[in-house]
Amino acid sequence: MKSRFLFPHQSRIIGYVCIFAYLPIMVIKKLLHHGYNNQNPSIKFADASGLLNSEHIFTAIASILILTGLLFIAFSKEKVEDEQISQLRLDSLQWAIYFNYFVLICTALFTSNMNFCDIIVINLWTPLIFFIVRFRWVIFRFNRLAKNEIPLA
Repeated sequence: MKSRFLFPHQSRIIGYVCIFAYLPIMVIKKLLHHGYNNQNPSIKFADASGLLNSEHIFTAIASILILTGLLFIAFSKEKVEDEQISQLRLDSLQWAIYFNYFVLICTALFTSNMNFCDIIVINLWTPLIFFIVRFRWVIFRFNRLAKNEIPLA
């Protein structure tokens, strides 16, 4: 993967901020939604029609925050971006795509009650999350191996 297509190293911080901003938004959404349902079951969270209802706005903001955060974390350059890191990144991306399609096939085969739109939303985040976890794990193992290696000087 060419490093010219990657975000600067400092973008990872923006990614973590976006992900941590996601949590309070979802808590607020759950509290508001829960409050409306307990007061009167016939009252909806907001006007159920159209794109400008509060539920859609909360969901859109939360989805944009988490996807932007995951993209920044996944595709930010390392401090030292060499060929080894590029190869590890490419291998992790390949594993993430394999894993994503495995999850998609399994959910399509073994779920009947789940809405297919929910499956697609889950599969939006799965490759990025799996890529980040696997890439960080491989980098961790690679650094630990290099640290334990005894120099021959």
